[in-house]
Amino acid sequence: MAGSSFGGKVSILVELFSFLMNRKKWWLAPIIVLLVLLSLLIVLTEGSAVAPFIYTLF
Repeated sequence: MAGSSFGGKVSILVELFSFLMNRKKWWLAPIIVLLVLLSLLIVLTEGSAVAPFIYTLF
């Protein structure tokens, strides 16, 4: 079950990259990278003591 979920997430990334290549929408790449990094920051600091300080930034 977990393998199919991972395969689905990878296929979404492949389709997104293909879209960016075919449509020449390279200006979307920095926005997507920034959103991914911010979401990883929030997820990784969710249970730590740093979380209240991170949430005050937003």
